[in-house]
Amino acid sequence: MKAFIRKDFLLTNDIGRELYHDYAKHQPIYDYHCHLNPADIANNRRFDNLTKLWLDGDHYKWRGMRTAGIEERLISSPDTTDYDKFLAWAKTVPQTLGNPLYHWAHLELKRPFGIKNLLLSPETAPDIWRECNAKLTKPEFSARGLIQQMNVAMLATTDDPVDSLEHHATLAKDVGFGVEVRPTWCPDKLIKIEKDGFGDYIGKLSRSADTYIVGFKSLLGALEKRLEHFAAHGCLAADHTLEVVRYAPVPSTSALDRILNHRLRGDELTELEKAQFSTAVQVWLAQQYVRLGWVMQLHIGAQSNNNSRMFAHLGAAAGFDSIGDRNYSRELANLLDTMDRTDHLPKTILYCLNPRDNEMIASMAGNFQGGGVASKIQFGAGWWFNDHKKGMTRQLEQISQLGLLSQFVGMPTDSNSFLAFSRHEYFRRILCNMIGGWAEDGEVPRDIKLLGNMVSNICFHNAKNYFEGN
Repeated sequence: MKAFIRKDFLLTNDIGRELYHDYAKHQPIYDYHCHLNPADIANNRRFDNLTKLWLDGDHYKWRGMRTAGIEERLISSPDTTDYDKFLAWAKTVPQTLGNPLYHWAHLELKRPFGIKNLLLSPETAPDIWRECNAKLTKPEFSARGLIQQMNVAMLATTDDPVDSLEHHATLAKDVGFGVEVRPTWCPDKLIKIEKDGFGDYIGKLSRSADTYIVGFKSLLGALEKRLEHFAAHGCLAADHTLEVVRYAPVPSTSALDRILNHRLRGDELTELEKAQFSTAVQVWLAQQYVRLGWVMQLHIGAQSNNNSRMFAHLGAAAGFDSIGDRNYSRELANLLDTMDRTDHLPKTILYCLNPRDNEMIASMAGNFQGGGVASKIQFGAGWWFNDHKKGMTRQLEQISQLGLLSQFVGMPTDSNSFLAFSRHEYFRRILCNMIGGWAEDGEVPRDIKLLGNMVSNICFHNAKNYFEGN
């Protein structure tokens, strides 16, 4: 019988074990997409207890707790004690067998807390609570300490164009930290002209750019100022979250002026007008990303805030999102092609939330490769509902069959948790076991140097070169 969370966890063949321990395990983490709060890093936040670090705002865990029958007051209520919330989580964990939550929970206890021989349950919860809380008083368990413990070389947060980036400025001046923290330009509130609050957002953008926005041209002027602000603070990438991929030929500036002004008056737009505006903004932004040398990321296919009662109670990102099932291959192809026609398609990572779309996205990437850039268009890592063992394996197999796995930029955490860096370990174990299995089966050479070089590149070097290279 094999032990759980052992040295060779998820590694079922000799070559996979060698690849992980000798080539993957010690690679630094290049976390090119996460949702950590830069203020927490700049201020080197200290966590009052394990719940504050481990459970607050973690919608993965919240969904699991709800499914296990835990009352909402023990999940999200500010009136419930942190210890009671932790006990509710400890009650949930034994019920998550077969779900990645069970793996993640015990990997997160192992690293960085060093808890290897206790499984979280109602019986072990008091001891784990005391041991972890005692460690949280130590400097190496502050926000920065946790990042350093996990061997992070770079992490990129997600930031709104109107953000001041003051915390990134503070971090850039701190040469003693030793970890690069870069902002990511996330213009979702601008692209989604149909959303409530769009007019208010344009007002915020106008103030942050010190530009009076009266039409499409002045909107672009404001955006250009903010892009330069992000570039001055070390930004390397943009991220667009697209529940709906829209495309329409870009109309005249006067037509875009009318669309913008109608929406600012509070008018509803037609689907064509929404598509025209979204396309025009994204095509213009792509030109700027090429100019600045940034990577564009498109996260496609979430269906958000499905539970209106809980959305009114808790707001967004509280665990009530799911996989969408829209078809969008033609719209995506047209959008990328419009950028490419003038040679202004930036390096781009395409993520799909519906695994049904994996082969479509992987094959779509092949349409726009070139320019002397290795895998310029990437099929992004298994995301959100796919960042489990089968989802990661499926994505790795499909990128290897329809693209070049050797050029893949690897796994980001895509998380707001300081403990989520353990997902890099999870990914690396799965990657090494898969490649090792190929070698054991004679599908690739049993050449450890060849395979190990590929593994180390996927774990770290490809991402660093992709985001920081020309």
